Amino acid sequence: MQPYKVKSIAEFLQLRGLPKTQHPLISVIDIGSLTEIPRGPKLVVTDFYMIALKKGFAGNIKIRYGQEAYDFDEGILSFTGPGQLLGFEMEGPIEGHPSGWLLLLHPDFLWNTPLAKKIRQYEFFDYAVNEALFLSEKEEITIRQLVTNIEQEYYANIDQLSHDIIISHLESLFNYSERFYRRQFLTRRISNHQLLDKLEHILQQYLDEETRLPTVAHVAAALHVSPDYLSSMLKTLTGLNTQQHIHQKLIEKAKEQLSTTTLSVSEIAYQLGFEHPQSFSKLFKTKTNLSPVAFRRSFQ
Repeated sequence: MQPYKVKSIAEFLQLRGLPKTQHPLISVIDIGSLTEIPRGPKLVVTDFYMIALKKGFAGNIKIRYGQEAYDFDEGILSFTGPGQLLGFEMEGPIEGHPSGWLLLLHPDFLWNTPLAKKIRQYEFFDYAVNEALFLSEKEEITIRQLVTNIEQEYYANIDQLSHDIIISHLESLFNYSERFYRRQFLTRRISNHQLLDKLEHILQQYLDEETRLPTVAHVAAALHVSPDYLSSMLKTLTGLNTQQHIHQKLIEKAKEQLSTTTLSVSEIAYQLGFEHPQSFSKLFKTKTNLSPVAFRRSFQ
């Protein structure tokens, strides 16, 4: 099934049979006010950002990201960016007591503001749906208030300051979300440390069995998480992102080879997956302040 390309917020709302927007570049939809499941194509790719808080849905609605589908959970905040493939599996009437909201934001709304560049630094827009943010009751109140402020501002009479005020609320929304994600990484220590253990095993296995460098994408896929989520989690727990973990493991393996074998520096470089020995030597010196040759000589 080919995804349907949605270019504007107005087009998305029309496709889903949702109320018209008060502003062409930003819209807030009250999920609790919906009486029936939104219609429209199952697979879509949008040109805008979508931030959603969903609560109280029964099991007749699922959201699909890529090839996997996930049930709506209680009190989760999810983020998707322009160009991402999203799907919706929906059947029957709305069940349970759903609540929450959907915030649609077109990149053009951010034009000529610092947030236009900064929004690309929020990695959670590239997290998968199953990596959504689970909010505490207190956190949910904070997020809800910010969205309410945005909604009230664009429903009010637009004046010269309205745009700046909404931008300020959006930045606060994203900054709080980043803080709450870091809290989630820390409070889910058991599952995250299990992920760390699996990461170490995968990297060790890769270096033992492969003759090419492991990539961040390969490692993330092996762990069944998105690359950005993995790097964010690792930075919070260890201070190193995924690429730095890969380099750390490479250097450990290189040190072992340099100190216990007679292989040349070039042979070690090729074994570790480097196409050019110079690249290996440069990385090794950057990480250890010694060239591979100087490191080997320290053992002689």
